[in-house]
Amino acid sequence: MTQRLDWALDPDETRIAAAALEDASELARSYGRDWDTASAPRLVRTLVLKACRRYMNNPNGYTQSRAGDETLGWSDAAGENAGTVYFTEEEQKLLRGLAGKSPSLASVPISAWESQREAPVGVVPVAGGGKPFPLFSDEVEPW
Repeated sequence: MTQRLDWALDPDETRIAAAALEDASELARSYGRDWDTASAPRLVRTLVLKACRRYMNNPNGYTQSRAGDETLGWSDAAGENAGTVYFTEEEQKLLRGLAGKSPSLASVPISAWESQREAPVGVVPVAGGGKPFPLFSDEVEPW
């Protein structure tokens, strides 16, 4: 990861970078699948390192900084991710796609509990909700 940063890390930054790498790896597993360093696709490793670099460049999540009056600012745009290791929405989609977790749509029939009753054997329903008309002489073996 140190090759992706513009400066040499001191011991504290090395410790923080190692923790960020661990956090980003866990996040990648949660969005994708249970990859390890050997089985993860190259793009997953790239996304993990990209998230770590983003964090190491701005660990506090500042969006504005001024040297004169020491003004610092945060934005609500990053939301809960400000100052943490995170993947953007596009990166999350990529991780899900690499894991084969494509969003899909399914149709599932549902009904209320005990709402579907079988029609009685040997009778024909009558329009208008009247009493069913017997068609066969035997309810057990109508044929």
